[in-house]
Amino acid sequence: MTAREVNVPSLSLERMRGLIDLDDWSRLEEGLAKAQVMLAGRQLWNVNSTSTGGGVAEMLWSWVGLARGLGVGMRWLTIDGAPEFFALTKRLHNLLHGELGDGGELGEEERSVYERVSGANADAVIERLGERDVVFLHDPQTAGLIPRIAATGRTVVWRCHIGADDGNGYSGSGWEFLEPYVTQADACVFSRDAYVPDYCRGMVTAIIPPSIDAMSPKNQEMEPTQVRAILRHVGLLAGEQDGGEPSYKHADGTPRQVERGCEVISFGELPDVDTPLVVQVSRWDRLKDPVGVMRGFVEMAPRDGGAHLILAGPSVGSVGDDPDGVVVLAEVRDEWRRLPPKLRAQVHLACLPMEDLDENAAIVNALQRQATVIVQKSLKEGFGLTVTEAMWKGRPVVASATGGILDQIEDGVTGVLLKNPLDLRAFGAAILKLLGAPERAEQIGLAAHERVRKGFLEDRHTLQYVDLLGRLLV
Repeated sequence: MTAREVNVPSLSLERMRGLIDLDDWSRLEEGLAKAQVMLAGRQLWNVNSTSTGGGVAEMLWSWVGLARGLGVGMRWLTIDGAPEFFALTKRLHNLLHGELGDGGELGEEERSVYERVSGANADAVIERLGERDVVFLHDPQTAGLIPRIAATGRTVVWRCHIGADDGNGYSGSGWEFLEPYVTQADACVFSRDAYVPDYCRGMVTAIIPPSIDAMSPKNQEMEPTQVRAILRHVGLLAGEQDGGEPSYKHADGTPRQVERGCEVISFGELPDVDTPLVVQVSRWDRLKDPVGVMRGFVEMAPRDGGAHLILAGPSVGSVGDDPDGVVVLAEVRDEWRRLPPKLRAQVHLACLPMEDLDENAAIVNALQRQATVIVQKSLKEGFGLTVTEAMWKGRPVVASATGGILDQIEDGVTGVLLKNPLDLRAFGAAILKLLGAPERAEQIGLAAHERVRKGFLEDRHTLQYVDLLGRLLV
């Protein structure tokens, strides 16, 4: 096994000036100065399973880049694993969400695979470490590394981004499998208190919701002509180019162009610039319920007539730690083919290119900014950064009342919450209500943007980690 280092460009703290209030800016500077003292002579390593796809990877690109720009020694490694290892960790992912997943076993054979791969990965990580370094291990894919790295005397923090609001037998079995590893960490970090397993209650723990990078290609401001140019270039919007360029800014501020297109499954005409657009952007994952989104939209569409739905996700096979993407996309495509022609013409499936992550992010940005309503009808959700991103763009969001979405959306104020994500009629009615009330939709979008500005940008997130490190490095 090898641990591959992800080379992250440095980012300037100044990019956040003006986004946050002056008092928050002062607190951030003070906290970062404290961190520089604590981490003097140390490296802070992040270890996860992939550098592409999903919220964890996106957060690390920004967090590591910002730290490097400040002169803080932070680095990032990804681990290897055979297909059976990632099938097992996907099983654990689903179980921790309280879902059956593939229904596979968590017996001695599975534990043997997990420990064998984890041990080899731990050895590869240890080779990189200095004596006083700190290691952040992210999610079930890395929990098995904890014992071997902790045994060397390094400070080890396990960061779990997923969980279930209400534990059940499935989540219990997942946590039971992970207990021998997780309990050997020096500290654990969770996105919500509800996710903390009982055996971690006596450990050093921190509740740290994730955040977004407002200046990244996925979240930076875009002119309407840019938005339209990008979507036309990638094949998601009809019409001729009207003067804009399919351009965006790299994280370092240099201009870039979107060059690749999307793989679009469509029937009939694409939406044009005036078409009301409902959008969900997520991995091709059953817990994101793309089939349910389609069915709920179809419930609403005959009463609206003009709106279109775009279900967008990464190009299949591009996210190495998610073996289910190909199968789930096939399920969505089969459901789409069964729609009556008129309704099928209003639904578009888009696989977004992943060869260049900044380009992918710019496409998502443009798609969310073109949307009239953004949805996130997850059956389970760890936190839901796609909701945060949509709120930042000032768009009204219809989302399930699950996981971290509950910490972001105040129902009827900063978005619309679905009490039961399986109630397709209620889902369709919520979309229809927003499409028919543009002033209310705009008010919700403005309130959503402010909610993210005050609570879900990197200043809050960073200071919470500084506080945790202060508890550990005494």
